[in-house]
Amino acid sequence: MVSQGGGSQPLWRRDGKELFYIAADSKVMAVPVSTAPTFQRGTPVALFTVPIYGGGLSANLHRWAVMPDGQKFLINSVLSEDASEPITVVQNWTELLKK
Repeated sequence: MVSQGGGSQPLWRRDGKELFYIAADSKVMAVPVSTAPTFQRGTPVALFTVPIYGGGLSANLHRWAVMPDGQKFLINSVLSEDASEPITVVQNWTELLKK
């Protein structure tokens, strides 16, 4: 067990050196791990709090993703009901890089 209060939606960093999960209080947690010579875990660290769409305790649905280096996250989050900020989706953004 790597969490100290439960968690859900675990995701690995691509190199396997860190495990991320959503704690019951909607905090994104990171746990350093090593597998050689045996599995060992470090202390879980809270990275940030985010209201995840559908709740963070969904066992079978991942509502977020972590980039291979573990430095950026894509999260399907919930805005407050009074939020009026638009969401902008940029399609074909790689073409913009060529300009």
